[in-house]
Amino acid sequence: MSAKALQRKPGRLLLPLIAVAIVGLVGGYLLGHGRPEAPTRSAAPEDELMAAGHRGAVEQVWTCSMHPQIRQPKPGQCPLCGMDLIPVEAGDTGAGVGAAELTLSPSARRRAQIETAPVERRYATAEIRMVGKVTFDETRLATIAARVPGRLERLYVDYTGVPVRAGDHLVEIYSPELLSAQAELIQAARAAEQLAGSDLAAMRATGRQTVAAAREKLRLWGMTAEQIAAIEARGEPRDRMTIYAPIGGIVVAKPAVEGMYVETGTPIYTVADLSHVWVMLDAYESDLTWLRYGQDMTFTTQAYPGEPFRGRISFIDPVLDARTRTVKVRVNVANADGRLKPEMFVRAVVHSQVAAGGRVMEPSLAGKWICPMHPEVIDEEANDCRLCGMPLVRAEALGYSPVAVDDTAAPLVIPASAPLITGKRAVVYVEDPLAPGAYQGREIELGPRAGDDYIVRAGLREGERVVVRGNFKIDSAIQIQAGRSMMSPADAEQHVPDDAGGGNHADHTMPDHTMPDRAMSEQVMPDLEAPAAFRAQIDTLLARYYAIHEPLSLDQLAAAQQQARRFRERLDAITPTHLSAPAASLWSAERRSLAKSSRALADAAGLGAAREAFLPLTQALTQLVTRFGTSAAQPVLQFHCPMAFGGQGADWLQDRPGTENPYYGNTMYRCGSQTATLVPGTGGAE
Repeated sequence: MSAKALQRKPGRLLLPLIAVAIVGLVGGYLLGHGRPEAPTRSAAPEDELMAAGHRGAVEQVWTCSMHPQIRQPKPGQCPLCGMDLIPVEAGDTGAGVGAAELTLSPSARRRAQIETAPVERRYATAEIRMVGKVTFDETRLATIAARVPGRLERLYVDYTGVPVRAGDHLVEIYSPELLSAQAELIQAARAAEQLAGSDLAAMRATGRQTVAAAREKLRLWGMTAEQIAAIEARGEPRDRMTIYAPIGGIVVAKPAVEGMYVETGTPIYTVADLSHVWVMLDAYESDLTWLRYGQDMTFTTQAYPGEPFRGRISFIDPVLDARTRTVKVRVNVANADGRLKPEMFVRAVVHSQVAAGGRVMEPSLAGKWICPMHPEVIDEEANDCRLCGMPLVRAEALGYSPVAVDDTAAPLVIPASAPLITGKRAVVYVEDPLAPGAYQGREIELGPRAGDDYIVRAGLREGERVVVRGNFKIDSAIQIQAGRSMMSPADAEQHVPDDAGGGNHADHTMPDHTMPDRAMSEQVMPDLEAPAAFRAQIDTLLARYYAIHEPLSLDQLAAAQQQARRFRERLDAITPTHLSAPAASLWSAERRSLAKSSRALADAAGLGAAREAFLPLTQALTQLVTRFGTSAAQPVLQFHCPMAFGGQGADWLQDRPGTENPYYGNTMYRCGSQTATLVPGTGGAE
């Protein structure tokens, strides 16, 4: 700035100079007088020991911001995701660190919207929903067949769907054999008349027996008593006979046509009595624990929306459908008005009350006797069934709880939103009754889920309060404080060895410390028989799968797509032979899934789309390996990443230990852990 400028505006420099001087004076005063200097003296030996002891007691701990269960005494990289470890703040190493405990103030509880509910002893109700269709009652189907050879001269019922009543005429048939049988009856009747005046009783008896035999022959050929009497009265045979309906119902099949020549046993009509029908439902494998023979159920149809129909379970198929993983459940339904028609689609609901031990409770059947063939027959005493004559059995023998409804039989239940479930573990947060706002994580043993409740087998007592809303927030807060949450069981804390620092996870040189002992991981044994040649072809698919997995874990899209095309070529070359029906059905279903996902992976527009297609490819191949097994020496190891696809988690397969995450690649190459050994193998790397 020029001298003239300084002369014009001296105030612009004077004010900053004054401010600097004031700050200097105040700072000097604070340094010199605000904090008195400690007197200088030589530290005593005991003081040095105390200071050293204090420094040794406060040990620095390093953890991972993504996986807080990782804790080690020096910096390095997380063995799960490869991120740099961070120091744990001093406040996080105090009491309670490592335990699943958290204390919240009243305002914090309000902000987190924490809600609790008591552990109750009461009956839970499971609602089982099924779908199915109406079908014929097989016990009310009748086939009308020709009992003698002949020609169908006339069909009185000439199309299906016609309702008939018992005794209605259906067919007129011409039969030479029937003509001769009528002549035999007429001759036998005349001979009996002549022998009636004989003095020999034996002769009279012989005449009567001959007539009776001729009548029985015609009766067995389908003639009614009236028709036989008319032949005897007429005294001459007729070459045509009329066949009448044995039962009433609807003609549902007519394989014969007019003028057709039939042999003995040739079907002419099939008649169905639709006053009673069956409803065949598909029950999932997981719902079988709630279903019992004799249970009441309701269902609705699309034809009559909103109108419930009732029935009773009369049969539960003892064999599971391997393709759909469902079991057929049959329900007997009265249909006097004929509104329920075969092939109608239905939606059914069964409400099962659950007693202690997960047993089904049916108050209306407690202490009753029921027919094992006709569930509608229920009695107070041990009598015989009025319909079939079979002895009745106790309802308890059919899987019901042996006691009536009372408090002692009720199980412990908690709301379904209370437990945090990860695999085989279930954790709830229990409110401390003596310390409001204090919550402690507790691992419990759960029974089956019944509607909006879970049955508790162990770990909780009646009257305790569990968190039913906000439990994820509590768990997240514990993880942030590096405590042990539901995601880190007591034996899962991992420490990186002293020599595990440094290195980049992307270069695949970082040692993996997340592989559990193979003896501790779950082993899955195959349950379907398959020829060795077919298992060898599954091995070739596995080899092509591993060739896709590796470039995906290295973020190499083009290489993964090329291997996906080779996988598809290998899949098309497989020729399944000598497979059982269940095995062939499983192969057909999974082959379609493999073909679709491998094609999608080969045509993927980017790594994200390729990894999305890799998941169903893994699932289908896992099914094949689990059900059929392999013939390879190398084990098939299953890994899981809980963070894949926005926290939904995903599995993949490897032939060697050590996490190589195909869903994150170089971003988190070591994120995940081995969860199962699908095929132990006969050798290979350890």
